[in-house]
Amino acid sequence: MLSCGFATSVWAQTSIKLGYTGIADFAAGFVAKDKGFFAKHGLDVDFVQIAINSNIPAALLSDSVQVGGPTPTVFLQAVAGGLDLVAIAGTTVTSKSIKGVGVVAKTGEPIKSAHDFEGKVVGVPGIGASLQVLFRQWMKEKGADASKVRFVEVSFPTMNDVLKAGTVDAVVTASPMMDQIIGTGTGYNVASFLSELPEGKPTMLYSTTREWAVSHPTEVVAFRTALAEAASYVESHQDETRQIIGNYIKLPPAALQHVEIAPPAPVLAAAQIYWWIQVMQGQNMLETFPADKELVP
Repeated sequence: MLSCGFATSVWAQTSIKLGYTGIADFAAGFVAKDKGFFAKHGLDVDFVQIAINSNIPAALLSDSVQVGGPTPTVFLQAVAGGLDLVAIAGTTVTSKSIKGVGVVAKTGEPIKSAHDFEGKVVGVPGIGASLQVLFRQWMKEKGADASKVRFVEVSFPTMNDVLKAGTVDAVVTASPMMDQIIGTGTGYNVASFLSELPEGKPTMLYSTTREWAVSHPTEVVAFRTALAEAASYVESHQDETRQIIGNYIKLPPAALQHVEIAPPAPVLAAAQIYWWIQVMQGQNMLETFPADKELVP
């Protein structure tokens, strides 16, 4: 229960619709909502699930949501395309310890290495999304040619069914969907490639329009503070956090018990985003990028 110490903030709450996709990276946000950290700091946050991550910038622009959780690549492509977005917080970062992000092949497919994906159809949660970019980077570092892979967009909730149907040969996915696919026998993990890439790079961002951030400075600070408090709670309450994740991502109880919770990292620095710019330019995804843009206000 919320303590009386911050009950007065409830009377002056700012309503925020927050667009997210169905992955556990948003665990600290879910906890901030369910455990009252957002409410404590005067925010009434309503989570709105968006199937395809690349649709989040448009939702922000239309004010369907005021804050969204795009991948860094979706965020940067939107900015490069002229949308005036900013990043106000992080979710999680890459880490050698994370095994719950990887590429899962359909059971029966003879895929064992990066080279085996050449000529295959691989489902990704968004064309140009971070997981696709990181997968291509992993293939490149393994000496394989990602240009020989046919990528198709598959939303997280449909990955198990699409893989089972044989529409794709593999999917690039993350916990908890990764756990469900493997747990049901639909697929097997070929590589947890995130553990083989540089550490400390943001996997998802909390973003908004610059106009909203400038006109709501108090809310931005409150949002960051609530996430920081929730992050500390996540680290010391892993089992409860898994149950809270289940309120936002529908999974069988058995799969939910095995969801990997990456260390939350709500504090975001501009330098972390600029690493992504370099990677994307190396994959010919960003021809030019406005150097004077303040990405993290």
